[in-house]
Amino acid sequence: MTTSTPPDRPTGDAAPAEPAGSTPPAPPAGNTTPVPPAGVTTPVKPAGGTAAPSHPAAGAPVAVLLPLFVRLKLTLLRNGLRQTAGRRAAYITSMVLAVAFAALQLLGLLALRGHEHAAALVTTLAAVLAMGWAVMPLFFSSGDETLDPTRLVMLPLRPGPLMASLLVSSLVGIGPLFTLILAVGSVLAVAHGGAAAAAGAVAVLLVPLVCVALARAVATANVRLLTSRRGRDLALLSGLVIAIGLQLVNIGMQKLSGEGGLSALEPAAEVLRWVPPATAVDAVAGFADGEPGRALGQLALTAAALVLLLWWWHRSLTRLMTAPDSSTLQAAAPGGGERAGRAGSGALARFLPAGRTGTVMLRGFRYAWRDPKTKAGWATALGVGLLVPVVTSVQGGGSIYAACWASAMLGMQMYNQFGQDTSAFWMVAQTIGTARDARLELRGRALTVAVVGVPFVTSVVLLSAALLDAWPQAAEALGLSFALLGALLATGAVSSVTHPYTIPQDSGFKNVHPSQAGMATLSIFGGMVVGALLCAPVAALTIWLHRSGADGLLWLVLPVGAAWGLGLSVAALRWAAPRVADRLPEILAAVSK
Repeated sequence: MTTSTPPDRPTGDAAPAEPAGSTPPAPPAGNTTPVPPAGVTTPVKPAGGTAAPSHPAAGAPVAVLLPLFVRLKLTLLRNGLRQTAGRRAAYITSMVLAVAFAALQLLGLLALRGHEHAAALVTTLAAVLAMGWAVMPLFFSSGDETLDPTRLVMLPLRPGPLMASLLVSSLVGIGPLFTLILAVGSVLAVAHGGAAAAAGAVAVLLVPLVCVALARAVATANVRLLTSRRGRDLALLSGLVIAIGLQLVNIGMQKLSGEGGLSALEPAAEVLRWVPPATAVDAVAGFADGEPGRALGQLALTAAALVLLLWWWHRSLTRLMTAPDSSTLQAAAPGGGERAGRAGSGALARFLPAGRTGTVMLRGFRYAWRDPKTKAGWATALGVGLLVPVVTSVQGGGSIYAACWASAMLGMQMYNQFGQDTSAFWMVAQTIGTARDARLELRGRALTVAVVGVPFVTSVVLLSAALLDAWPQAAEALGLSFALLGALLATGAVSSVTHPYTIPQDSGFKNVHPSQAGMATLSIFGGMVVGALLCAPVAALTIWLHRSGADGLLWLVLPVGAAWGLGLSVAALRWAAPRVADRLPEILAAVSK
């Protein structure tokens, strides 16, 4: 018979008193282990005869935790690389590219040494670098498991040593190395003289520390969000953030390569030089320019910002490790989640049509808000649909017809409608008994896209007209956009019936089952080509009006395009509806792989 050993009491705790007249049990025959007297605690010996040591982290000072957390970070990196060859290749490739890019930036900054606008460049660069550190944890929190301090909540760690250890371990990785190289290059570009060199040494330390502390504070303050379903939704939107960031960098590079050159950064630098950690870099230039008072104030401001970030981090960390999750408490309240869901559904349902059409639209909006894959698709469509026309307009060489990108991106949301339901499509299939049921189902899905698409496309066209000062072409551009949106709704409805495919749910980055990649490609790109061809009559009308000199009649493109797109959509829904009713088993099998 096995017996369990009760947990040890801390030294100094009083043992419970023995009942009067009780006698301690005698040890079994052959057992020579002495019985400890009352009030004396002995360590528990596991199998093997070695006493179990106390937890090394309990009350440990920073000197003990620092190497422990650094080894933990290195172990996480090493174990991550051992998982798959693809992950190992991606990490090594990203590391090589990051170091190579940082080295090129270092050489470029050294080449600007002595340039009159070098200080404006390095000040702006430091501010942009800090903004990247603040944003990246919100989208790539899964890349560093130590960003989630709740994993350590069961360990007896105090906030101070824990913060110091996490801060130092955060300096291990590609990002901190990249930041350090850019900080060194920025300092070398503007440091002239002994005082500037001394300030540069301080700045090289402050810039990475402020960036890392900022990332840690932001991640800790939002860790409940990052570890929830909405946090996973943010991770799916990271590609859109990168695309927007690259376009902004592209616009900035074009502005800098223009006539003004680096002088275009001076207005922004005048403001950013008082925003940490850019203040530390600009302080080096202040010492070099003979303004020690301003430079000392900037260094003090950077140090104060670091202290403020550490205080915010400490406050968030303490609350996170000691307080329960308020969202969980709210969800656990009797009827709390149900009341909120009914209230939200009722408010939206009041604006939707009655019957099956409104029910299908409500379900579509719920998918767009709750389902990560659907939400990522909608966000990408809205972001890219707005980004491309705006970027081309800002660059100066764009056309108002680039606003058709908004119609193209929104119209693609109509493709593979049943694949978005995955295997749950069987519940929809059970409610479709006739061609009329199928037509109402498809009409509700098309209206879901149109309700968002029509005002969005209108806004993008008007914004492009304002940026390009092309108000006379706004009506024709809007007519072409409506025609393209209607054509893509039509081809998307047909394609959803004829070429449905499965959207995997086990990965956030796979949008098609491997065995159906060719079908998905044919469905999307073939549908877009056919949709563009269906818009040819409206495009031909626009070209003919321009060639004939009838500019006063170009406004007719707007009603003609809107009517043409609406007619295509209605005709496609009527054609596809009976085929949906006839192919329900085939569609269910195709979307359930």
